Amino acid sequence: MSEIEYPPGSTAGARRDSLMLVFTAGAVIGVLGGLIGLGGAEFRLPLLIGLFGFVALHAVILNKAMSLIVVLTALPARLIALPYAEVSQHWTIAANLLVGSLAGAWLGAGWATRMHSRTLYRVLALLLVLIAAALAASHLGNVGTLALPTLGRVAITVLAGVGIGIVAALMGVAGGELLIPTIVLLFGVDIKVAGSLSLMVSLPTMLVAFSRYSRDQSFQILHTNTRFVLVMAAGSIAGTIVGGLLLGVVSSSVLIPILATLLVISSVKVWRHQ
Repeated sequence: MSEIEYPPGSTAGARRDSLMLVFTAGAVIGVLGGLIGLGGAEFRLPLLIGLFGFVALHAVILNKAMSLIVVLTALPARLIALPYAEVSQHWTIAANLLVGSLAGAWLGAGWATRMHSRTLYRVLALLLVLIAAALAASHLGNVGTLALPTLGRVAITVLAGVGIGIVAALMGVAGGELLIPTIVLLFGVDIKVAGSLSLMVSLPTMLVAFSRYSRDQSFQILHTNTRFVLVMAAGSIAGTIVGGLLLGVVSSSVLIPILATLLVISSVKVWRHQ
């Protein structure tokens, strides 16, 4: 899919060239992601489209590249606050989700590269609303645990993984906002443990989607915006470490409604984007 980018002399082009703005945007997103146990890509995507002027597919690919870096740094930061032994005993949960999410990631990335631009903008807008709802439900709602037989639980987990993999690939996100409530609902683990497990699932899932995107000509956007990616990624790394270390310091009852509202506002802007 070929689309026209904003010219270098435009306002959006000037914003991309402002290293301080790019770094600051990455840092803020990284802190938010670390605080709530997510990669932060759901907040980065609207900025890439609205603030920095990237077209939909290019924004998704750039988002995916930076999400990989954020997840790689967020996981160690969370393990400082949450011991590895407490997370590793639930490795089978991650394994079951991965069976589905890897296949879903490949499918979702393939669909994104073939989708008409206007359709992709609207799909992204609807998915942002879904992310906002999932974020609020997982952090503020009282998510119980479904009583299911072992085989039924495994089957539902795999199917959920497929759906989450598709969404994560389409948006270029880590998928934690959907993984966390799924893990809590199906397995009843503590929400902080679920946050760390979600990152363990997200990394290989994103690698599969990234591999599929690399086959499309739009992947060249990474080569033409290398400095932009590196600067925003550096900001994200710094912010993610800080956010991970501050995990639990900021009350979710205050933070989550604000973030969910921002996602809904962003979805409206993405829907209307030309």
